Amino acid sequence: MDSFFSIYVLPTLLVVAQSVLVIVALLVFIAFILYADRKIWAAVMLRRGPNVVGPWGLMQSFADLLKFVFKEPVIPSGANKGVFLLAPLVSTVLALATFAVVPFNENWVIADINVGILYIFAISSLEVYGVIMAGWASNSKYPFLGALRSAAQMVSYEVSIGFVIVTVLLCVGSLNLSVIVLAQRDGIGTWLGLPNSFLDWHWLGLFPMFVVFFISALAETNRPPFDLVEAESELVAGHMIEYSSTPYLLFMLSEYVAIMLMCALTTILFLGGWLPPFDFAPFTWVPGVIWFVLKVCFVFFFFAMVKTIVPRYRYDQLMRLGWKVFLPISIFMVVATAAFLKIWEHYVA
Repeated sequence: MDSFFSIYVLPTLLVVAQSVLVIVALLVFIAFILYADRKIWAAVMLRRGPNVVGPWGLMQSFADLLKFVFKEPVIPSGANKGVFLLAPLVSTVLALATFAVVPFNENWVIADINVGILYIFAISSLEVYGVIMAGWASNSKYPFLGALRSAAQMVSYEVSIGFVIVTVLLCVGSLNLSVIVLAQRDGIGTWLGLPNSFLDWHWLGLFPMFVVFFISALAETNRPPFDLVEAESELVAGHMIEYSSTPYLLFMLSEYVAIMLMCALTTILFLGGWLPPFDFAPFTWVPGVIWFVLKVCFVFFFFAMVKTIVPRYRYDQLMRLGWKVFLPISIFMVVATAAFLKIWEHYVA
């Protein structure tokens, strides 16, 4: 009985506790990221932004949460009620599940599996089902059109993101996210005889892929200038037209969780994860998780700035960018990276 408890029960309880801790921390972080998104947008437009609820408006996101929770959910009479209510739940659960393999610091990860990046790619690819279910179950042409647009957009840019990930994996030789971070201790900077620094991270050696990944992440998460899925001037709110109250809140939550995932992936793949920008004191005194959070916030700041300064694309421009520009660049970079690594191994190493 003791062995059963120590082998099965205790590890299960530990994983559940870790999962709850990560989800709660993530949700609180997203509440303040929403606040930051609105504040940045307001600052660029010389407005105040949220400034009433709590000191400096910091509690605005929690006030919005209460507003959504206490609203009455309205379900269209012609909708498939089961699928209609299941769709936002599917989107949110899948979005949260991806953080099971994200390392916030060395050994700070729920599941340190060797196929972590493959797991994230597989789960995030399934999120398109939530969108399609919402559009179809609403029994209305506008949500259905919005769902088709969203599905096409997400699938199109997943292709580019996949090739970007392949170039990183070629350099590292592992699908484990922690190994990808630790591999960035050596790079262009150390080859030039410099001490370990931010010059060793993949953003410099794979800069074209860094740019492609960042722009593809904007399109994958329906962020401006690629927010055609829910552009008010075109499709009202895309696949979420018929949603209100808590189901609508779940869709918005899944969207921001996906945005945080893309910021975290950008940090892990290209910005050294939890590694400090310079490998000497006082930078090494700061805990790795602090560096990780700061880098995620840095990437999100650019997500927010793009929203304020770049005009929205037309849908044909969006698809052309994905298939005719990013796809050829990504394939070329995969081949070029593989060739460079082979030549380096044969003649230099």
